[in-house]
This record gives sequence, structure tokens and C-alpha cells, in this order.
Amino acid sequence: MFKAAILGIVEGLTEFLPVSSTGHLIIFSNLLRFSDNAEFANMFTMVIQLGAILAVLVLYWRKIWGSVVHLLPTKERTFQQSGLYFWLMILISCIPAAVIGIPFDDLIEAKLFNPIVVACALFIGGLWMMYAESKLRGSHTTSLDHTLITPKMAIIVGLFQVLSIIPGMSRSASTIIGGWVAGFSTVAGAEYSFFLAIPVMFGQALLNLLGARGNLLASEWLALGVGFLVAFLVALAVIGSFISYLQKKPMKVFAIYRIIFAFIVLGCGMLGLF
Repeated sequence: MFKAAILGIVEGLTEFLPVSSTGHLIIFSNLLRFSDNAEFANMFTMVIQLGAILAVLVLYWRKIWGSVVHLLPTKERTFQQSGLYFWLMILISCIPAAVIGIPFDDLIEAKLFNPIVVACALFIGGLWMMYAESKLRGSHTTSLDHTLITPKMAIIVGLFQVLSIIPGMSRSASTIIGGWVAGFSTVAGAEYSFFLAIPVMFGQALLNLLGARGNLLASEWLALGVGFLVAFLVALAVIGSFISYLQKKPMKVFAIYRIIFAFIVLGCGMLGLF
């Protein structure tokens, strides 16, 4: 339970930062010797991310509820201003990752869920972030509420999200950079990434739970509950701070962290700690 709580803290801290929560969970799960059951450890990594997603539902409940209340267009509200249009754009962004990720989910977990792959992805992604920020990031700080999302913008972000199938690349980093390419501000891109995480994470967690529900021990269910709760509480504190940071500061600091952490992970691997 203590190890599950630690992993919950890691998840809550990293889910919405451009540093790859899945990659961090894989690394810390291996370092902590979290479980001898690799299948459960991988499933745990996917499921406790729902705790962080619940934090999005809590913090952005007004926008979510508003999109439900104003789901359909009216005389005063155009189709592009309706909740239906917003969630349709989210759906469009989800399609590329779903088409590639769902059929190859088991293969991805078997081949890519290891610290060495994560370290390489962290390093490459860190360099990519620094290059992308220097070339693509605009100076405007328009929020998502004041951004008109087009289908083209939605599909561009969705295509970039495919990169996050590789643990260590980071869904947040991939979608924010995709947002820069599409024309989002950094703040709007980050907020769009939050909402995009809702169906993606729910889908991944549901698939993992359905595949393992009959094989879980009582202690494993309890570990899932602990990790979920801790991730939720920590993410509540992180999301607002991250948005405030992006309004004033560059993302380069996260890229530098990724590169340094990648070398630390590779060093731990050479020392036989994994």
C-alpha cells in the first residue's frame, strides 16, 4: 500500500506535465519492485491515471457542465459555440491514437513498457520540446474558452497524440506541441490536452480493468484504490499551478529535466537497479 501511494504521488505530479506520467510510473514501479506480476503492474499504471483525470473533472466542472447544458445550437448560439461541437472536436482528436493504440495495446505493453525505452523517449522528447518551443510557440496566451477549434486543428493534435503511445514521449508534451502546430496558444493547448485526456484515459483504464477484473487479488484492488485516491489529490494541486506557470514561463525547464532524468535512468540500468 505504501508503494501504491508513492506511485500515486508520482502519477498526480506528472500526468499533466510534459514529462510522461506513464514513463515515470514504469521507472518507479521497477525501482520500488512494486509487483512481481508484470501484467498487474502495467495495468496499475494505466488505471490510477483515472485519479488524475477525476481532478480535471472537478476543476473544470463548470466548462464540462456548461458544454452539457448548452449541448445543442440555438438561435443565440451557433453550432461552433455548442457543447456538441466541442466534444466532436475532442472525438476527432481521439481517433488517430485509438486506431493505432487499441489493436496494438498488448504488443506495446510487452515491448515498450521498460525503463530503457522510457529513458530514450524522455531524451529524444526533451530535445524535440526545446526545438519545437523555439520554432513554434507563439506569444499569445488565449485560453481555450476564447479559441475557435477547427476540425483541422483537432486532427493535427490527434496525430501528434499518437506519439504518446511510446511511454516516455508524454501525451501532454505531444498534444501541446501539436497544438502549437495547429495554432493553439500554449495555455489553450494545455487545457485542450486536459479535456482530451478524459476519453483517452477512461478508455485505456476500462480496457485494462475489463481484461484483468477476474484475476485481481483483494490486495491488488486495494492498491488500485490507494493509487487512484492519492493521484487524484496530488493532481488537484498540480493542474492550476501548471497553467499559471505556462502563462509566464517557457517549457524548456521540463525539457532539461527530461534529458537529465533520462541519463539518471540509464545510469540506474547500468548499475543493475532495474
